[in-house]
Amino acid sequence: MQPRRALTSNRRRRSAPTEILATASGIRRALALAGLVLLGVGSLRAQASAGAQEAVPDQPVLRLAEPSEGSGTAPPITITLQDALERARKNNPEYLSAVTDARNAHEDRLQARASLLPSVNTTTQELLTTGGSVLPTGRFVTNDGVHVYRAWGVFHEDLNPNLFALTGYRKASAAEALAQAKVEIARRGLTVTVTQNYYALVVGQRRYATAQQSLEQANQFLKTTREREQGGEAAHSDVIKAQLQAAQQQQAFQEAQLAMESARLNLAVLLFPALNENFTAVDDLDQAPPLPPFEDARALAVRANPDLKVALESERLSDLEVSAARNSFLPSLSIDTDYGIESNFFALRGPVAGVSDQPPPKNSLQQNNLGQFTSFNLQLPIWDWGILRSKLHQAEWRRQQARLELTAAQRRIAGSLCSSYNEAAVARSEVDLLRQSANLAAESSRLTTLRYQAGEANALEVVDAQNSLTQSRNAYDDGQARYRVALATLQTVTGAF
Repeated sequence: MQPRRALTSNRRRRSAPTEILATASGIRRALALAGLVLLGVGSLRAQASAGAQEAVPDQPVLRLAEPSEGSGTAPPITITLQDALERARKNNPEYLSAVTDARNAHEDRLQARASLLPSVNTTTQELLTTGGSVLPTGRFVTNDGVHVYRAWGVFHEDLNPNLFALTGYRKASAAEALAQAKVEIARRGLTVTVTQNYYALVVGQRRYATAQQSLEQANQFLKTTREREQGGEAAHSDVIKAQLQAAQQQQAFQEAQLAMESARLNLAVLLFPALNENFTAVDDLDQAPPLPPFEDARALAVRANPDLKVALESERLSDLEVSAARNSFLPSLSIDTDYGIESNFFALRGPVAGVSDQPPPKNSLQQNNLGQFTSFNLQLPIWDWGILRSKLHQAEWRRQQARLELTAAQRRIAGSLCSSYNEAAVARSEVDLLRQSANLAAESSRLTTLRYQAGEANALEVVDAQNSLTQSRNAYDDGQARYRVALATLQTVTGAF
């Protein structure tokens, strides 16, 4: 860098030695300034590099969002599968809707039974008529006077073919049985749903534990490879392979944690009226009930299958509708018996009707106002332009459809029984094989690690053994959950066993 020369008004020139000394001094100052700048840049780069190393950890921590409800300091609720089923039945709207329909059907049956008996009512009337005379001159024939009082007890009964055949009561009973069968269908379907979500959480917890163990093994293997590399016993490629394995296991660990929390949320939606994650599910996968023989399962399906009961009650209801439509062609009789007072005076005894509307004298003629009468009403259908016959055709077509649905339900239930039983049998047999595979994979991983430490195996064999162990453990957990869900699905056909 060349220093600037000062210009004077008379443009004096410096001597050569003076210019050389000034130029050297300027160069020294420029070099010193450049050194300071380079030193500052190096310091800034070092600080930035150190800050970057501190900001990026080796294993990032996964932070998941959680709902605020139920996140207090209270200890978590311990829930078994039976507890989960009971809680879900109190909160599931589809199941509770079926229960409400069954309760309404029960009340309909009670109403149909009560309609078979005579009804008793009371009626009180005061008939006031404006007229110029109080004598029965024929002007007020209906009322028999200016003032007429009625206080009756009415006994009513309808006599028709449906009453003698108990058609209405039998229809209500069939509808109640149909509603109860639908409640059982909803209950068994809810059981399958809760079982799937419950064991999804249990498997998620197991997968989380397996991923945690696999991550620890990968980190330990990474540490071992670095130590062997420093001792000259392993190549740097082993360290790179171990680093890749640790990164993959870290990712698998985060995915397992996410899956576990998602399963917990799904189960919490089913169990609690307000979203609450503060609970733990009991791991009872190792305590699965045995599978009954097929003949026992078939007997249970024939005796206690709700789908078959729905089809049977639907056919029964359609038969009763046909009977009711046919009975509508027959005559019907209604009977009304009235007992009480119908008089010009609201009293048990009074003067002779029509003599006077004023209070009677003490010595006037008195009569008993209490009495009764019975009316019979006979109805015989003659002509209705084919309405009754059309209703009969509709009932017959519904009965034909109900019979077809019954045969289809029988075939469907038989197929579901075989399919569900085979699924449960295969899942049960695979559980034992998967358990053996998991034990063998654990032993293989242990032996391979020892062989690598002794220099008899390479890094790829260790990584493969660790991956095989993780996969076999996850497969075993999935197999156990599959068997439990298969049992719940089979019980939708057979019922509890």
